[in-house]
Amino acid sequence: MEGSHDHPYVPRDLKLEGYVPLVLPMSTIVGIYVVASLVVVSIVWIFSGKAQKITRIERWLMCWWAFTGLTHMILEGYFAFSPEFYKDKTACYLAEVWKEYSKGDSRYVARASDIVAVEGLTAVLEGPACLLAIYAIATRKSYSYILQFAISLGQLYGTFVYFITAFLDGDNFATSPFHYYAYYVGANFSWLVIPTLICIRCWKKICAAVEVAQPQAQKKTKTR
Repeated sequence: MEGSHDHPYVPRDLKLEGYVPLVLPMSTIVGIYVVASLVVVSIVWIFSGKAQKITRIERWLMCWWAFTGLTHMILEGYFAFSPEFYKDKTACYLAEVWKEYSKGDSRYVARASDIVAVEGLTAVLEGPACLLAIYAIATRKSYSYILQFAISLGQLYGTFVYFITAFLDGDNFATSPFHYYAYYVGANFSWLVIPTLICIRCWKKICAAVEVAQPQAQKKTKTR
């Protein structure tokens, strides 16, 4: 019989009326995500190679923005706008993802307000912005570095809020050390490292552009 405590999550007294257990095994859930991510990265890598004057670093950045943008919009978007995903009986893949991930952080299945807010904003704002970054890099738009810098700052802010709020609330939301380090730590680590590196790169590019533009602006002022 399914009850409010008939679930694998921590704390054990968490009430989840109507909870439906996972149907798909962890290997299938993770495997589908990895394969889908590799397909997206491969497609972007192949097509970006046909663009003119695109460096190898810019091609990798396009792959990153495609991967993270679709993750924000599809996975996190589903979570933000599906408050009762844990009741799903259809074995919907997206619902299964969050049932499984909640073993590493039960705040998701508990619908903690701070998590819903961060994930909702990330899906609605940062997701589409990531796809815009791909276009900006490919077409060499002047706002490319500013856009990437802004998105990366947003990702860092959201990730820090994610970890800090967990720490302040006792950091006891994982069912096991494996789920804690694999999901809570491991799955989010790249959103600390990669945005930091992108911020540094974009900062240097923007500063270099300003240094070049300043003498030219001064010359124009003197000739007037």
